[in-house]
Amino acid sequence: MAAGAIGLVGLATLRKVSAVPAVLFAATPLLFALHQLTEGFVWLGLDGRIRPEARDHFVFLFVLYAQGVLPLLMPLAVYLMEPPGRRRLLIGGLTAVGGALCVYTLYGVIAFPTTARVEHHSIVYDNAATSWLSVAAAYVLATCGALVLSWHRVVMGFGILNFVGVAVTLIVRGYAFTSVWCHYAAVLSVLIFWQFHKGHIDLRDPNSRALTA
Repeated sequence: MAAGAIGLVGLATLRKVSAVPAVLFAATPLLFALHQLTEGFVWLGLDGRIRPEARDHFVFLFVLYAQGVLPLLMPLAVYLMEPPGRRRLLIGGLTAVGGALCVYTLYGVIAFPTTARVEHHSIVYDNAATSWLSVAAAYVLATCGALVLSWHRVVMGFGILNFVGVAVTLIVRGYAFTSVWCHYAAVLSVLIFWQFHKGHIDLRDPNSRALTA
C-alpha cells in the first residue's frame, strides 16, 4: 500500500518538472516506490508465499538498489541540478565515491550470498562484502552528504532530514538499518512533490535571486 501511494506521488512529481536537469531528482519518489514494492515481495518470500528462488532474486534487487544504486543516484541527481561552483565540485567528488561504492556493492552481491531474515518485525539483510563500517560510512557520506551540500534549500533540507533518519535508525533499529532507513527515506521523499508543486526548486544561477523557502 505504501509503495502504491508513494508511486502515485512520484508520477505526480514528474509531471511538475519543467527542467531536464531536475528529472532524476524528481524521479526519486517513484524509484523509492518501486524499491519498496521489491521489499514487499521479499516479505512474501519470507512468509513462504512465493518460491525461495524468487525471494532470493528480490533480495538481490533490494540490496543492490539500497546499498549500490542509491549512493550513486542521490549525489548524481543533485550534481545535475547544481549550478557551477565549489559546491558542484564537491558534489561531483561524492558522486565519484557513490560510483565506486556502486561497483563494489555489485561485486559484493554477486560474489557473496545475501541473506534476509525477520527480526522484531523488520527485515535484516546481511552480505559479507557490504556489512562493514567503512562501507556504511561511505554510503551515508555519498547518499546524504551531497544533499546537504546543495545550494538548493529544498535539497539541503531533504538531506538534513535524512541524516536525522540515519541517526535515529542506527539507535532504534541499527540491526535492520537497510530496510528501515530505506522505508523512512521513501516516505520522506513525498516532500519532493510539494516542493516541485510550489516551484521552490530553482535551477537558475544562485546569484540571480534568493531561493524561496
